[in-house]
Amino acid sequence: MDLLQGAVRTYAWGSHTAIADFTGRPSPTAHPEAELWLGAHPGDPAHLDGENRSLLDVIESDPDGQLGTTTRERFGDTLPFLAKVLAADEPLSLQAHPSAQQALEGFARENRMGIPVSGPTRNYRDASHKPELIVALGAFEALAGFRPVEQSIALLRALPVEGLDPFVNLLTGQPDADGLRALFTTWITLPQADLDELVPAVLDGAVTYLRSGATEFAPEARTALELGERYPADAGVLAAMLLNRLSLAPGEGIYLPAGNLHAYLHGVGFEVMANSDNVLRGGLTPKHVDVPELLRVLDFTPTSDLVIRPEVTDDGFEMVYATPAPEFAVSVLNLDGQFLGHEVDAPARHDGPQVLLCTEGSAEVRAKTGVLTLKRGAAAWVSADDGPIRLVSDQPTTLFRATVGI
Repeated sequence: MDLLQGAVRTYAWGSHTAIADFTGRPSPTAHPEAELWLGAHPGDPAHLDGENRSLLDVIESDPDGQLGTTTRERFGDTLPFLAKVLAADEPLSLQAHPSAQQALEGFARENRMGIPVSGPTRNYRDASHKPELIVALGAFEALAGFRPVEQSIALLRALPVEGLDPFVNLLTGQPDADGLRALFTTWITLPQADLDELVPAVLDGAVTYLRSGATEFAPEARTALELGERYPADAGVLAAMLLNRLSLAPGEGIYLPAGNLHAYLHGVGFEVMANSDNVLRGGLTPKHVDVPELLRVLDFTPTSDLVIRPEVTDDGFEMVYATPAPEFAVSVLNLDGQFLGHEVDAPARHDGPQVLLCTEGSAEVRAKTGVLTLKRGAAAWVSADDGPIRLVSDQPTTLFRATVGI
């Protein structure tokens, strides 16, 4: 068991304060910090505290002891999940992730085409799918999944924009997934000259709507204005109006399976995903957008029930976020009330490894090889041969736990 030094990723949409404050470093930082990677991804592995060794190297030197026999049998000698702290001060790109089969085929295809894995036009940087779960650590805003068609029709009609009429008629005439596909495809392939007219008209309509005092679609109107300010005349501004606009309270999460179009807007969250970096973008970004490949991957099935909340287990202090992902499982360990001041055993669901992240308070973590203290912002790696773990705390403490899925 070791403390982890996460790898900080700097992207333009990140925060100059959130991750630094969370981990106890000086802020504001010189560059916007977007993600803190707590895993063994080859692109930026975490390091063991006080050692010049990455978690990737540690696993490669002792895969059986670090990952466990069961995990190796299922996923080979690679940690199958990647945990992150994500901090968004500005919206991320509109994006989706491929299914396992799509990733396998796309990776092989781009290899045959000779596109460098790190090249800017590369869609598939590995052969894995990328289901992911984001859990809000504070107020968190996001767009995710195509909303029910009738709600999108109502939103488009609420904006006083004559130029939207033919698109509303298109969706009204086919109020299902096929209609959403047709409208999304039309918008994302509009000539730039048409976008230069339609997007500003939509933004003017959003201003008029908000000034009228109407409230039903106020969050959607404000989001359109925010996106339009950062990405003028971008087709993603239009596409975003077809997605569910979600406001998460701390502890609430969103599970994103393959094909789910989404964009995180603002906030800090704990994110766990399959150990992949495959992203298909659809707008709101200066990065590569491959429209035909995105359309091949997207799932246009309307949905509205996206927010998930953890379920209390029998032990009373662990709450589990139920997802179908085989690569990872996520739970939160709440030490409070009757659990303070004495040892409690964290449930051992299998013999795999764990990543622990303390988001509030402080706790001693006791494993076979030793004891360490986790304070807010600190993370730990618990290898397969070092579990199970016991926890002790004398103050209210919250630990998030990422493990291999069952």
